[in-house]
Amino acid sequence: MQLVLWDIDHTLIATHGVGRQIFGECFEQVTGQVMKEQAAVDGMTEPVIFRETAKLHGLDSDRALFESFARCSAERHQLRVAELLERGRALPGAAACLDAVAALPGVAQSVVTGNVRPVAEIKLGVFGLAAHIQWSYGAYGEDDDERAELVRIAIQRAGQRLGVPIAAADVLLVGDTPADVAAGLANDVPVLAVASGRTSADELREAGATIVATGLQDPHVLLHALGRA
Repeated sequence: MQLVLWDIDHTLIATHGVGRQIFGECFEQVTGQVMKEQAAVDGMTEPVIFRETAKLHGLDSDRALFESFARCSAERHQLRVAELLERGRALPGAAACLDAVAALPGVAQSVVTGNVRPVAEIKLGVFGLAAHIQWSYGAYGEDDDERAELVRIAIQRAGQRLGVPIAAADVLLVGDTPADVAAGLANDVPVLAVASGRTSADELREAGATIVATGLQDPHVLLHALGRA
């Protein structure tokens, strides 16, 4: 059994600013302060982004405050589905790659994302990319602050639900940031890094990605990474 673990933002989709606006709205709702700046987001989990953004505003945060923020985020994403569709998009090749993997015998697909699960489901659902995702195998922002730990959790969950242990060599992590690469390498998992976000192909190579592609336009790159080409 092989397992493909997808990052979401800038790997499969782009929201073109809607996500940041929602973050700001929910930050203000739960803290009472207007968000003047946001902490770095690339490769970070939502709890870390929230905590570090709070620090930038001189605020302390705890788990209960983040959970309030996460509920607000899920509600706002659902309310703004039409805007997500209008401003955002599935990235080129994302749907074709998900379909190509789904056609392979013995391969399961899920996500490793810093988003909380309800937001992850909304984002992929809006752009028609959710059909092949086994959500219960994945790991999400509410599960841990560290992306490397999310990869470990997802592999463990998938193995438990499939009833077979999954070796690290049989997992492929697909992401767009050095943090994705580092999370895979920390678990001895091969990484297909796509330069579809804000990180260049050269930077992804320097980070140690197993395979680097400019994007997902050619499903054969993904199939090759799985040894199925």
